[in-house]
Parts: sequence; structure tokens; C-alpha cells
Amino acid sequence: MLNEWLLALARWLDSFAWSTQLHESYYMYAWIETTHVLTLMVFLGMLYVIDLRMLGLIFPKTRASVIAERLDTPMMVGFTIMLITGFILYFAIPVRTTQSVWFRMKVVLLIAAGINAFLFRNRMRASADSWDLDPVPPRHIRIGAGLSLALWSGVVITGRTIAYDWYDCHK
Repeated sequence: MLNEWLLALARWLDSFAWSTQLHESYYMYAWIETTHVLTLMVFLGMLYVIDLRMLGLIFPKTRASVIAERLDTPMMVGFTIMLITGFILYFAIPVRTTQSVWFRMKVVLLIAAGINAFLFRNRMRASADSWDLDPVPPRHIRIGAGLSLALWSGVVITGRTIAYDWYDCHK
């Protein structure tokens, strides 16, 4: 039932002329994809620095809250643009993308990464006063940071493999 609903949604999106025009454009699709990848790099660059500090692997003498605070704005700008361009890329090729097992895995990983980010951010802010200057943060912070790195690495890997249709979900 979920497959049928997703395919119906994809076919509806595919019925828009702009979807086809975007996919068949010589330059626009490539520019959007390039913007998606570049803002992904901005987002992940900031995220990895924050997470590596929360793991206690880099900048041990710098307050964790200072690093998180300073990198939060460019990280969120990168994330927002990356998300918008990702939706546009999906809109350009909705049926094939929906049928990709890699895309489905990416969506699940994105949801899991979002939940982890929400929980991790709340835990970090609530307890930062007690460990902010510690070279190695508490275990629950390190677990959240490690999970963040793993989930976002999975999003990147599955996102990259969407281009390969080895395992399209035709049914």
C-alpha cells in the first residue's frame, strides 16, 4: 500500500511540465545538483567539526558550546539550501527516484539523522554547563555525535548511489 501511494505521488509530480523541463534542461538540473552538493559540503563540514569536538577528537581546549554556536548558522544555511535543492532534484525525476532502493534508504537515514539531531542538540544544550571545558565530553554526548556522523555518512553514500539503478523497486 505504501509503495502504491508513493508511486501515485511520484506520477502526480511527474505530470507537471516543469518537472520534465527541469530534468531535460541542459544546464538547470546540473546547476541545482551542483548547488545541492556544494551546500551539502558546507553543512557536513560544519557538522563534522561539531561532532568531532563532541567526540573529544579535535579542539580539546576550546569550549564545545563556542564551536557549536559559531558553526550553527552556516551549518543551518547549508542544510536549508541543501534540503530545498534536494526536493527540486526529486521533483525533476520523481518516478525513477521513488523506485530507487537507495533513495528509500536515504529518506529513512535522513529521518533518523533528524531525530538524532533534535535529541542530541537538546541533550547537549541542557548539559553543556557541566562539561563544556572537558577535553572529552560525557558518554551520552559522544554517542549522539558518533551516531550523527554515521547517519549522515549513510545519507551521503545512499544519496550518491541513487544515480545507479542496480536495485530499482519496480513493484
